[in-house]
Amino acid sequence: MIHIYCGDGKGKTTSAVGLAVRIAGYEKRILFMQFLKGGETGELKLLNACNDITVMRCDKEYGFFGSMSDTEKADIIECHNNNLQYVTEHMNEFDLIVMDEIFAAYNYDLADKMLVRKIVSNCKCELVLTGRNPEQWFIDRADYVSEIKKIKHPFDNGIDARKGIEY
Repeated sequence: MIHIYCGDGKGKTTSAVGLAVRIAGYEKRILFMQFLKGGETGELKLLNACNDITVMRCDKEYGFFGSMSDTEKADIIECHNNNLQYVTEHMNEFDLIVMDEIFAAYNYDLADKMLVRKIVSNCKCELVLTGRNPEQWFIDRADYVSEIKKIKHPFDNGIDARKGIEY
């Protein structure tokens, strides 16, 4: 089945990590792929420690889309598309595939849209897609859609992201 965790609230990645850890507890095979994330995050240590979880992401922190140079955009597109190609070739080897922040990469044209749609259309395992503003095409195909809505967030008061809480 296809799961979508979307919205402007905190907790989309955390929800995906929780599901990955749950299914790993049953010795299932997981591919946890992150888009637009290359820096340190707290979940990586735990995910990488699980034998049944494969983590794929770019090896560099590119920052926010608006601050990327054309060269950085080209680099991240290449990384994302290589990772997506891996998914198309190996998707049936996993029980769960998480594509964290795929909607941002998709919406900013930082990933091959046809490859993303091919994965969604052909994946036979549980598939989790996270991020803001999924196209209606994804919503129509999903079995679960959970919107995480921000009511209040410390960032609105000028408080920066905190290690272990927001990343």
